[in-house]
Formats: sequence, C-alpha cells, structure tokens
Amino acid sequence: MASAVAHAHDVHTHEEHHEHHHETFLTKYVFSTDHKTIAKQFLVTGILWAFVGGLLSILFRLKLGFPEMDYTWLKPLLGKWVTGEAGQGQLDPEFYLALVTMHGTIMVFFVLTAGLSGTFSNFLIPLQIGARDMASGFLNMLSYWFFFASSVIMAASFFLDGGPAAGGWVVYPPLSALPQALKGSGSGMTYWLVSMTLFIISSLLGGINYITTVINLRTKGMTFSRLPLTIWAFFVTAIIGLLSFPVLFSAALLLVFDRSLGTSFYLSDIYVAGQALDHTGGSAILYQHLFWFLGHPEVYIVLLPALGITSEIIATNARKPIFGYKAMVGSILFIGILSFIVWAHHMFVTGMDPFLGSIFMFLTLIIAVPSAVKAFNYITTLWRGNIRYTPAMLFSIGLVSLFISGGVTGIILGNNALDIYLHDTYYVVAHFHLVMGSASFFGMMAGVYHWFPKMFGRMMDEKLGYIHFWLTFIGVYLVFFPMHFIGIAGFPRRYYEFSAYAAFRDEVYLNLNQFISVAAVITFGAQLIFGFNFFYSMWRGRKATQNPWNSNTLEWTAPLEPGHGNWPGQIPFVYRWAYDYSKPNAEKDGFTDFIPQNVPYSMTPHSNLPHENEMIALEKEEMLPHDTTLELAELAKKKEVTA
Repeated sequence: MASAVAHAHDVHTHEEHHEHHHETFLTKYVFSTDHKTIAKQFLVTGILWAFVGGLLSILFRLKLGFPEMDYTWLKPLLGKWVTGEAGQGQLDPEFYLALVTMHGTIMVFFVLTAGLSGTFSNFLIPLQIGARDMASGFLNMLSYWFFFASSVIMAASFFLDGGPAAGGWVVYPPLSALPQALKGSGSGMTYWLVSMTLFIISSLLGGINYITTVINLRTKGMTFSRLPLTIWAFFVTAIIGLLSFPVLFSAALLLVFDRSLGTSFYLSDIYVAGQALDHTGGSAILYQHLFWFLGHPEVYIVLLPALGITSEIIATNARKPIFGYKAMVGSILFIGILSFIVWAHHMFVTGMDPFLGSIFMFLTLIIAVPSAVKAFNYITTLWRGNIRYTPAMLFSIGLVSLFISGGVTGIILGNNALDIYLHDTYYVVAHFHLVMGSASFFGMMAGVYHWFPKMFGRMMDEKLGYIHFWLTFIGVYLVFFPMHFIGIAGFPRRYYEFSAYAAFRDEVYLNLNQFISVAAVITFGAQLIFGFNFFYSMWRGRKATQNPWNSNTLEWTAPLEPGHGNWPGQIPFVYRWAYDYSKPNAEKDGFTDFIPQNVPYSMTPHSNLPHENEMIALEKEEMLPHDTTLELAELAKKKEVTA
C-alpha cells in the first residue's frame, strides 16, 4: 500500500495554517478561484436555466394538449410569435420548433451537464479526496465564465428578430446548414453555434481540471480503492467529456463552413422554393455520426454524476456499506467504455446496412448489463437498511425507480427492428425523459438537498422538500408514462399539432395529451416550491451542524463553512474506505453507526475485520509526515491500559 500512496502531494509538509492573500468582493464572489464558490455559481446558473427550460416546455405542451386554445393572453410575453386576431391567437409554427430546440439544448447542456456536473464535480472533488482546491483555480474560474458567456449568448438569441435556433436540439442539416431554410435557421442558429462553442470550451477546461485533480492531488492514504463512488463517477465523466466534446466541436465547425463559406460537407442536391442550390457531394448523415459520437456519451456525462451522487446518499441514509463497491466501480468504467461504441443506435432509420445495425444493437443491449448491476446494488444496499427518508434519500430512490423504468424501454428501442417503427414517435420522448432527463434531474436534486448544509451552512426545509419530491415524482410519471402509449399508437414527435390527422382526433388521444399537459404544468409548479426553499434557506434556513448526516467522507471533517483551502490546518489522512456504516462492535470503540475515513484502524480494534487489523502496523510507516490522529490513538490505548 505504501507504493499506492506515493502519488500524494506534499501539501502536508506545508505550514499548519493554509493562508491566502486578502480577497476583495470581486475576487471572492465573482472572479473567484475557490472551487466551492465556482460550484455555487454553476448551481445557481443551472437552476435559473432549469426554470427557463421548464417554462419553454410548458408553452409547447399547452399547444399539444389544447391545440385550439387562444394564445392572445401570451402576446405581451411572446409578441409577434402569437399570430392571429384577438380571441383567435395561435402559436407561430416556426416558433414552436424553436421552443422545442431551446428546451432540449438548455436542459441537456446548460442544466444537466453544467448545472449538475459543473456543480458537484467542482464542489466535491477537492473536499472528498482531501485537496486544498482544484489543480488550477484559474482554469476553473475560466470554465465557469466561458459557460456564463455561452449562457448570455444563448439567452440573447431569444430577442433576435428571427427568433432563436429552430432546427431541433440536435440541429440536423439541412435546416441548420441553410440560413434561408426558416426564420430560426438564420441569426438564431449562428448564436446557437457560437454559444455551444463556448460551452464546449468550458466543459473541456473543467474536465482537464477534474482529471488532473483526482490523479495528482489525493491526500495521503486516499488510494483509488478508497475513493467514494461520487469521485469515480465524476472522474470517468470528465474522461468521457474530454474525448467526445471535441467531436461535437468539429461537427459545429463544419456546419459553420457550410453556412458561411459555401462548402458542402453536409449538403447535396438541395432545392429551396423549387430552385437548386450549388451544393453537391455532402452528406447530412455525416453530421449525425459526428453529433451522436458526442450525443450518446453525453447521456452518461449527464447520468453518471447523478448515479455517483445517489450511491453516496443511499449508503449514508441506509446506514449500510454500499453493496458491491468493486462491481459499482467496474460498472462505471464499463459504461464509460461502451458509451463510445453505441452511437449509431440513434441512426437505425438512416438506411444503414442491416448487418451494421445488428452490431450496434448487440452493443446497445450489452450496456444494459452494467446498468443492471448498478440498479441491483442500489436495491441490495437498501434491503434491510436502517433507512432515513430525508428529501435527498427520497430523490435518490426516485432516481433508481426512473432509471429502471426508463431503462427497460431502452432495451426495446435498442432492437433495430422495433426502433424503426418507434423512433420518430413519443415512445422515444418518454424513454429519453425518464432514463436520462428525469433520472439525472432527481440526482441533481438529491445532491442539492444533501450537500446544501456544506455549501451554505444552513439546512433546507424538510417539509417543503417532501412536498417537492412527491409532487415531482408523481408528476414525472404522469407526464411521461402515457407517452409510451401514444407513441405505440404512432404519435410523431416534433409535430406542431395533430388535429389534421383524423386518426389522432380520437377522444382518447386528445384526452391523453390534455392529461399530460395538465400534469406538466403541475410538475413545473412543484419546482417553484424548490426554488423558494433553496433561496430562502440560503439566507434564513436553520443553522446546520458540521456533519448533519453522520457521513464518513472527508468533506464533513472540514469546518461548517470552509474557507479557501478547505481545512485551516493539516489535511486529514485517509485510513479506510468511505462506507464503514453500522460495523459490529463499533460502539466499543467509541463510535456509533459510522466511522469516518480519517479514523485509523488502531482506534477501532473491536470493530476491525481481520485484514484491517493487519493495516495497523503499516499506519505509522505510511502516514508521514506526522498525523495527529495516530497520536490520539496511542493516548487512547494508554488510558485503556491504565484503567
């Protein structure tokens, strides 16, 4: 084990007090290099975008549920995008497509990538591995401000004369490649491409920092086998992003060339208003390959951090060690590898060779194995646990439910023969939103409720948290579960309305769409409860204790509101894994149902397992320079002998 910790940095040889220069308001709260402040910036920005993205979905859900509804009352907000005379106002069809485009972009990239991974990777990596900060505080600061610039440009596109981008959130050519295709293909699409370029830069800067920090800045004793599952998830997520986001950048760059320089990477034999354009030799399918090479790893860039957060919260609140730690780590790694070789299952309807389709089908079905391992291990960890139903725990259990129910439909869509029929229907919308969108959102909410005390030194209101969970959990299923049935019936996605089709004017389908829209409005309203709880508790919430959840990981050994540097004195050393909960005989060693990672085995002789007793002899050799916890252990032994 001595060789395993040789990587650790020499921060322990520094002075006892980790001092920093005097900070102004700008350097502390705006252009901060402190990972905790940057995490809060990502979180607040992500929450604001979540409300924007959710509001956009309400607008187009109202259109789908109530196609004859008068939109005149929204004219003060939407302006020219509400057409028709008073009493007969209708949503502009092109603006409907823009709403769908911006909703998908905002939720996938700005909320569930930056808001989730940007927040918790920043906040937890240094605190849980025992580091003063990220490897580069400056790059970390740049990562947020590139994201902020990206957000400003994307928000500004709403106020363009032609409106925001309107090519679908995947911005397939030729709609995205021809500025004259429709209103949202002009300046709005240009803004989208610039914004996403800045977002990709932000993601790459963050990913480099996360990987470097985990590899190089772990405290003494924090071997890879002792890392919390949160850190494993963030680490693998950063690697996936570092390898896949440059491919999306290349796809966007070629799209800019087609739009502005007259190239034909994605265009060939295009006619607009009956006139042939001077583009030959390109292929729109090339763009799909490039996009989905990022697009499917993006599913796990969003999902893996949520799964890592859930692992930590379930173990903590079940008061049990996580079941199958090595299997959980292996499944994270296996998912990370497989995520790069299944992208073409999004393209079964492009006319690909059936043999090639069968290969991607086989690889897609294989990814269900590590996913099932995670689901099984969550359930087994919960089994016969002393469960505490905190809001964070409820959202974590909700994630497991959504992950399973959404994953089952993924197996169906992974079959290329079935997918050809279901691909362009609401069945895919239901699957995608359950297994990725809602599950990841639940992981984000779980993380906010669980680490809020460490972020802000206060507690969120539990009663409001329970109301938020139950309304959201029930609402999500009421919104997306019926979509499976209308999808099987053939309801196409991305359509402005269905009243032109006699088959879909049936009362059953109209009622289902109305039901979904009403459920969506109620579910969105539940998020307002969270918004109030979050911002109110930030200033007026009940004061938290240092370790309110009795958790084992290192962040709870830092002061209640850590300063820049996290620990005022020596960084704690690590002696054990993060999941020593409810160990037999722990009370004989002076502990209750948890033993933190920084407690040496020499302080827990009664609860040690046989192989853990063997570690005692190595503690003094490895934990250099001097660790005060070992001195405390020696004093405890002397007192015991004297008694």
